[in-house]
Amino acid sequence: MIRKLDSTQIDFQEKLDALLAFEAETDYAIETAVADIIKQVRARGDEAVVEYTNKFDRIPNGGAADIHAFDIGQQELDAALAALPEKQRLALQTAAERIRLFHERQKQELQGFSYTEADGTVLGQRITPLDRVGIYVPGGKAAYPSSVLMNAVPAKVAGVGEIIMVVPTPDGVKNQMVLAAAAIAGVTRVIGIGGAQAVAALAYGTESIKAVDKIVGPGNAYVAAAKRRVFGAVGIDMIAGPSEILVICDGSTDPDWVAMDLFSQAEHDELAQAILLCPDAGYIAKVEASIAKLLPDMPRAEVIRTSLKDRGALIKVKDMAEACAIANSIAAEHLEISAENPQQWADQIRHAGAMFLGRFSSESLGDYCCGPNHVLPTSRTARFSSPLGVYDFQKRSSVIHVSEAGAQTLGKVAAELAYGEGLQAHARSAELRLKTGA
Repeated sequence: MIRKLDSTQIDFQEKLDALLAFEAETDYAIETAVADIIKQVRARGDEAVVEYTNKFDRIPNGGAADIHAFDIGQQELDAALAALPEKQRLALQTAAERIRLFHERQKQELQGFSYTEADGTVLGQRITPLDRVGIYVPGGKAAYPSSVLMNAVPAKVAGVGEIIMVVPTPDGVKNQMVLAAAAIAGVTRVIGIGGAQAVAALAYGTESIKAVDKIVGPGNAYVAAAKRRVFGAVGIDMIAGPSEILVICDGSTDPDWVAMDLFSQAEHDELAQAILLCPDAGYIAKVEASIAKLLPDMPRAEVIRTSLKDRGALIKVKDMAEACAIANSIAAEHLEISAENPQQWADQIRHAGAMFLGRFSSESLGDYCCGPNHVLPTSRTARFSSPLGVYDFQKRSSVIHVSEAGAQTLGKVAAELAYGEGLQAHARSAELRLKTGA
């Protein structure tokens, strides 16, 4: 069901490379369809958005007549929140508060700075929030209120002026927890549209939808292809691949716990990746037995089974140090270090989207309510990318206030370099500010 590898095998690296291989290929048909949708939305605006939404989301009663029919107002959001069972409402509110507190702390670490040089020149950096952000939230059966909180709360903390959320409502069905999460997070406007047409509307604007500065949030292959195409006109968070979990375990954790942690990502879809690294062959056998025991009772057993078979692995390593080295090569989205002294191994990790330390830190807690963001780099991009955060909703401007004295020194340097590059106007601009005889 799930392959077992040993790091001492001669061909181990080759097998590991094959296991990690994931080509984020977009089917040609999807690319072609998305290109046409974006072209039509840019040309026809609201009309095209309404047409595609009626078609793809199967809006009942003949579909909507105009774009305003898709607006979901504040009153409806508040009603959804009030109508939730108390336990669900408290869970959403608790998660939102923890996410807000974490990102408030993050914001404190991202303040601007300035310093004054001896000649009076002032240099620094000013940090300001984006004006308008678009948040894409999956709808229908794949509805994730947690994604609303993880995307909207840090934008709100950053000080974004307008947060426009788009969420498809297939067959006209609205997920009440998603609407309630939008109410809690303080989303400015919610529109019941999705797909490539929603991304295009956010990126370029229509008669009724203002263009945003950045689009964040997960979606299907059409949404990912659209985000890739509009990048440059707007910012995007990332092009996310399948979910990933890597567990490093010293053999001290209940094997049922580890098996279920592997399931927690494998259940997302067949391309999800779940890997265990452990130096204890006996423990690996116990985890394998737990997988066989627990899998039949899982509602998404077939998805999990396919994921584990195609992209999962139980890997015996020489020791925990080697496990850390392999983990740095994999650069997983989620890394659990389930060990007696997790911090000593965490100190050896350079590449991971998020680290969960200790046997009680299940990845699922991070998905919902710990506080740090669950929007994480996938497909080994944790080598150079970071979790979604307040910094994704801010921009930085350099501040340069050169004093008269500073211009005398810097002007000569700049002129010399400008003449070397053949840019005489640059050089003369600097020289004109030099005092005669300086």
